[in-house]
Amino acid sequence: MDAEMVESGPSGTTPTPAAQVEGDALDAQAPPEPEELALAAEFSRVDAREAWLGLVDQVVRKAGRIPGDAPVGAGFEELTWRTLDGIPVRPLYTADDTSGESAGVPGAAPYVRGGRADGPAPDGWDVRQRHADPDAAAAQAAVLADLENGVSSVWLAVGAGGTAVADLGRVLDGVQLDLAPVVLDASGDTADTELAAAGAFLELAGERGAGRDLLGTLGLDPVGRRARTGEGPDPDAVVPTAIRTASEFPRVRVVVVDALPVHGAGASDAQELGFSLAAGVAYLRALTGAGLDLATAAGLLEFRYAATAEQFPTIAKLRAARLLWSRVTEACGQAFPQVQHAVGSPSMLTRRDVHGNLLRGTVAGFAAGVGGADAVTVAPFDAAVCDPGSFSRRIARNTQSLLVQEAHLARVVDPAGGSWFVESLTRQLAAAAWAFFQEIEAAGGVLAALDAGLVAERVEPVRGRRAESAARRTAPIVGVSEFADLTEPALERRPASEPPAGGLPRFRPAEPYEAFRDRSDALLAETGSRPRAFLATLGPLAAYTARAGFARNLLQAGGIETPEAGPTETTEDVVAAFREAGTPVAVLCASDALYDERAPDTVAVLRAAGARYVLLAGRADVPGVDGNLAAGCDAPAVIESVYRVLEVQA
Repeated sequence: MDAEMVESGPSGTTPTPAAQVEGDALDAQAPPEPEELALAAEFSRVDAREAWLGLVDQVVRKAGRIPGDAPVGAGFEELTWRTLDGIPVRPLYTADDTSGESAGVPGAAPYVRGGRADGPAPDGWDVRQRHADPDAAAAQAAVLADLENGVSSVWLAVGAGGTAVADLGRVLDGVQLDLAPVVLDASGDTADTELAAAGAFLELAGERGAGRDLLGTLGLDPVGRRARTGEGPDPDAVVPTAIRTASEFPRVRVVVVDALPVHGAGASDAQELGFSLAAGVAYLRALTGAGLDLATAAGLLEFRYAATAEQFPTIAKLRAARLLWSRVTEACGQAFPQVQHAVGSPSMLTRRDVHGNLLRGTVAGFAAGVGGADAVTVAPFDAAVCDPGSFSRRIARNTQSLLVQEAHLARVVDPAGGSWFVESLTRQLAAAAWAFFQEIEAAGGVLAALDAGLVAERVEPVRGRRAESAARRTAPIVGVSEFADLTEPALERRPASEPPAGGLPRFRPAEPYEAFRDRSDALLAETGSRPRAFLATLGPLAAYTARAGFARNLLQAGGIETPEAGPTETTEDVVAAFREAGTPVAVLCASDALYDERAPDTVAVLRAAGARYVLLAGRADVPGVDGNLAAGCDAPAVIESVYRVLEVQA
């Protein structure tokens, strides 16, 4: 018998391992196990949240942000900020912060967790790429290249700025229309072109035998057209095409409820959602009024939302959109899921340091996928500058392939679900959006609200707050308002097509800074040098580094070069460097102690040496200076003041 086995029990039974015999003996000596395991039984009971709030108060009080006699929880409130919709964002969330309402399960009302039970698994969401090349041969080659390399549907611009209606057949030659959905977009042209493109696409599908298996979206959107251009037909204009499509091509969607025009005007997330809800209701009224049943009418709609680099708001917005649409359709008789197309926000893209858009697009694509969008478009990184080429389209589609295949985002349905923060933000965003939707409905519906200027009026102050945050750099734009590279080369490609004029304004926070950079480039081309502002650094490196860095970042964001004195011991050192810089603008940079000791004399000497405009970095209480550069200052206003001085000098 094996040495490790011991006889146990009656003769003929299976021998017991020696290790088990030893273990049984040890178990017999062990104390009895308690019925309940209380890990904290020996500690006195405390209110954990109250204790934590007290610790937060201590830290915030030390920072001088709350008074010594502030009540418990004041520090927590001080760290809480509010979104553009007035929704509080807290530093910590618990189960108490959720509404108590269940988010449900994927594929069932209220569809917060997705319109399909299996979510995007196993192959991921629909990777959708936009094409807008007027050259039919080039467009066809680009479409096929995308479909062969990771893209699953095509978003095709038709008409002005895109494929001519007559060229649809050439561009889509080789595309299997029953496998790869085609989404038409004639928003850059007239409403007649939009209808003509839809009719031509359906005829093409009939000629190729796609029939009832045809996939895609015709892209009709009179409401979105009214928002973009200020004119266009009523929602009833989609009815004839919708009735034909529902009968002959049941897998094709007809209408795109596009919220991008409102988002692009600077609207808040709730305003974007409320507008889309009102537009969706307008289409439901038109379609059901024409005799289509609710299920058919709802199935003809696709909703388009902006995905931004603010990942949690984007995730919550997409989840809230499904919740809201479920409530609307439920009120009409039966809850239906919302089909969503999430698009990388055009407003977040920059024309300068365009490779930073790669990171913005990645975060937006991540948020769109996690938020449960059915289709996602990551904007090519150079889309704000030019019509994207093959390289930038390749990077855009590979960004999504990486998110799905390497980061495995599609392996889990609603991965953000259950997060107390996400669930709370979803519900609060839905409530704010519902209030805006009700306001639009009370004004007579979405078209009446657009025509009367209600939507523009409500969006304007929000856009103003966004613009102010960009100007004061409390919402930094990396590579533009922060860390600008004055030596970056310009992209030599065909300029991007201009969108139609009229309607709601178009807003990109980066534009004021980009205009200054263009101004700087023009001066460089004309005179051989850029505008300059001299950094008059006082004392050793450690005394001025922070304030010089702040001033350098701000001025270079406007295309202004910033030669500096470096470490200096005397005022004469500063003046010598100032004369060498060859500019009438100087910015003093030093510690508070050195400002008190040397700033007044330095200002006087710089004035005598030819300085016509002297700024102070970090403070504004030194006699003789013309202004200050400090956190929260209006950067474009400061930059403009420097340009004015330099232009007068020239």
